[in-house]
Amino acid sequence: MILNLQNIYKDYQQEKLVVPVLKDVSLTVEEGEYVAIMGPSGSGKTTLMNIIGCLDRPTSGTYELAGENVLKLKDRELSDLRLKSIGFVFQSFQLMPRESAVENVALPLSYAGVRKKERRIRATKALERVGLGDRVNFRPTQLSGGQKQRVAIARAMVNHPKILLADEPTGALDSKSGEQIMELFDSLNEEGVTIVMITHDPRIAAKAKRIVRIIDGEIYEGEGDGAVS
Repeated sequence: MILNLQNIYKDYQQEKLVVPVLKDVSLTVEEGEYVAIMGPSGSGKTTLMNIIGCLDRPTSGTYELAGENVLKLKDRELSDLRLKSIGFVFQSFQLMPRESAVENVALPLSYAGVRKKERRIRATKALERVGLGDRVNFRPTQLSGGQKQRVAIARAMVNHPKILLADEPTGALDSKSGEQIMELFDSLNEEGVTIVMITHDPRIAAKAKRIVRIIDGEIYEGEGDGAVS
């Protein structure tokens, strides 16, 4: 088991009012799974994603990621775990506009202390893996939306993380580019990459092999098109 959330609650304080967002959420993900967490705006899926991504802490509950008790880690230890174990893909790509594709992809490696020459080699291989071997020196302004998201996926994968965590990965793309990104996710999952994808779109969620629906801070299980019985 690579991810194990048990009895997670998350409350926010608004003046004197306590607002519950997540209510007794339990979720496990095995290595190599492809899971979609689907819910409408305000359902709590972003809060859940932030907790899974070690960007926020729950009010109560337990969370183990790759065997580590996340909630006992100090901030620096949490940053190290995030760097080693999670690759993030965002709807808005979050690329550095003045840097080339290969420099964007190499960024996590610089945080990890990898030498410059090795960073470029590994970043180039990551771009080749997502079909952008001929775009390594292009800047984001020279790339289409789908290509930008491929760069973001390459950056997320370059450190060989335990989990690829994708937040609305097709939200800023046209339908054709979105379909290509979903095909890429399928290929990565077939290679053994564990994927947890956040989406509000049932058509995108159906591409996963397992669907977790979140409604009013509570989760319900289902299956995607790729599910096996």
